[in-house]
Amino acid sequence: MSEVYKIRIKKGDTVMVRSGKHKGQTGKVLATYPSLNKVMVEGVNIVKRHRKPTSINPQGGIVELTKPIWVGKVGVVDPVAKKPSRVGYKLSDKGVKTRILKSNGKELK
Repeated sequence: MSEVYKIRIKKGDTVMVRSGKHKGQTGKVLATYPSLNKVMVEGVNIVKRHRKPTSINPQGGIVELTKPIWVGKVGVVDPVAKKPSRVGYKLSDKGVKTRILKSNGKELK
């Protein structure tokens, strides 16, 4: 049985890659994969795959696919500072849990 990881980044967040080949690139999160501990970011980690001709795709050819990237390599972009930040949680007095940026403590939408 595989472990399901706690991913604090959600679909639709604007994130920046903090390390690796795609360092500095920003994009919107298209999907999260808690069982893999990865997220798919728009325009990041695009790979080319050679496809054989099939009945669905009779032409075949080279297809560009967006592959998931490790969640630890990305950070949510702080709208004011334009830099990536880690995500934490804060409980309000009423017991409502909200996501906050670790860099400055401001709430995320």
